[in-house]
This record gives sequence, C-alpha cells and structure tokens, in this order.
Amino acid sequence: MNRTAKRILTSALLALTSIPGMAQSTTPDMADAMRANGKIYVVVAVCLTILLGLIAYVFAIDRKISKLEKEQP
Repeated sequence: MNRTAKRILTSALLALTSIPGMAQSTTPDMADAMRANGKIYVVVAVCLTILLGLIAYVFAIDRKISKLEKEQP
C-alpha cells in the first residue's frame, strides 16, 4: 500500500471515529417528530437515491476511462 493510500485511509478512519462523538445529543426532537410523521422514510429514500446515483455515475465514468485506456496505443 503506497503512502498516499495510507494517508487517505488514516484520515477516513479518524473522521469516522469522531462522528459518534459529535452525534451525541440529549434530545433528538427532530428525528422523533419525523419518525412519528413517517417522513423519516422519505429522508432515507432520498439519501439512498442520491447514493445510488453517485455510485452509478462513478461506475459509468470508470467504464469510460477503462475504454479510453484500452484505445490508447
């Protein structure tokens, strides 16, 4: 594993381990209200749609780049 990949992995690991500490809250009023109204499912659906769209975009770009790399002499 090269040095850049190690730095990226370390940065991602540190960022992900700090998220639970920031997410601690005494009263999650907004989440409870959205769950009670059933809107939380809309939020989850929108987030999943965006995530799936980004993943599809990355795979499409990867295929195009791979095709261009094969065409080069």
